[in-house]
Amino acid sequence: MDISAVDGSDELARVTEKLIEQLPAWFGIPEANAEYVNAARELPGLLARTDGEPAGVLLYRQHFPQAAEIHLMAVAPNWHRQGIGAALVRRLVSDLHGGGCQLLQVKTLGPSRPNAGYGATRAFYRAMGFLPLEELMDLWDDNPCLLMVMPLRPSGLRKDVVGG
Repeated sequence: MDISAVDGSDELARVTEKLIEQLPAWFGIPEANAEYVNAARELPGLLARTDGEPAGVLLYRQHFPQAAEIHLMAVAPNWHRQGIGAALVRRLVSDLHGGGCQLLQVKTLGPSRPNAGYGATRAFYRAMGFLPLEELMDLWDDNPCLLMVMPLRPSGLRKDVVGG
């Protein structure tokens, strides 16, 4: 497996579209899918290839120097549970941490909407070190959004705040 950093491009959009088409249980809203494909033309991403073929994609956005977000991650079904998603997240964490980023977030379907596939998605993110922060009921139409966060490096409280 090879993971490469890719700036937003038509190629990244084509790969993103191909992968999300293979995952209708996770990407079943046509309007959202079109937005993901368009985002792949603009956002930086990571592309995982096995034997030269796309196996996974991760798009992200850096909101501030200290904070970033996984915008989309999709892994081809035949590569699920083979370490592709974990490798993509680890690579992103390494790249962001090297640039001084301290916090990574991801949004996924909240637990108040039972869904076995998204239950596995939440378990994956928990295993990667993300913590559930808040379930937002009004961010997405008719779907609860679970905001999960991962500290990328311990920063602790400033000594001047705690009097140390």
